[in-house]
Amino acid sequence: MGKGDDDLNDYASPACLLHEVDPAYSGLTPPPSRAGQAQPEPSLTEWRRSERARLIAARLEMSARARNALGRRIAGHLDALIGDPAGVLVSGYWPFRGEPDLRDWFRNLRERGGLAALPVVIERGKPLLFRLWRKGERLERGVWNIPVPAAGDPVFPRIVIAPLVGFDAQGYRLGYGGGFFDRTLAALPPSTIAIGVGYEMAEIATIRPHGFDIPMRYIVTENGVRFPSGKQEREPPFDAGPISP
Repeated sequence: MGKGDDDLNDYASPACLLHEVDPAYSGLTPPPSRAGQAQPEPSLTEWRRSERARLIAARLEMSARARNALGRRIAGHLDALIGDPAGVLVSGYWPFRGEPDLRDWFRNLRERGGLAALPVVIERGKPLLFRLWRKGERLERGVWNIPVPAAGDPVFPRIVIAPLVGFDAQGYRLGYGGGFFDRTLAALPPSTIAIGVGYEMAEIATIRPHGFDIPMRYIVTENGVRFPSGKQEREPPFDAGPISP
């Protein structure tokens, strides 16, 4: 029962990171620790859960009109950061629980020659797989009813855009608690550019990162582009590179 690109508004779930939800919300187990790494202390898990709930509630208090206005400003900063998107493969997400809505920006990116991808859950505890997302192509309901491309070979995005529940000045991202995004980013080529997008209000002093947390290369909010690495410029060209294994 697939649907085309123009029908995606029918879905209420994000096409990227709903499978990252806190294990307590989804019945998932936390990701296994790497060799020699301890699992997070319960107190840290509870702290992150509390911060996550607080930050989501705060953004949901904004009106849809206000969020849309901030989303347009974020889109403008993404344009300035990425530049000409022709040939650049960018993966995205679907807005969920007040996240910045970049759907129009992704449509515009494709109209200007960019390539878009959506992630697909293949197996719990494994990195996400990316497939090209083209206008009019059939989508199907994947895990947790998330819309995903119904067919296609795996591709490797040059740029991965991830929504932020929270973030800190070091570029670490507070997500939904399942660790799927960090696992996926670790499996992608080192040249992959991770861009976190969120509202300025989502900044916190620290997310208290674990060893498996991976910082974003850039953070983009309505106020502009953050450079956690300290390099105060973008890294052109964001060419597509290989898109298939």
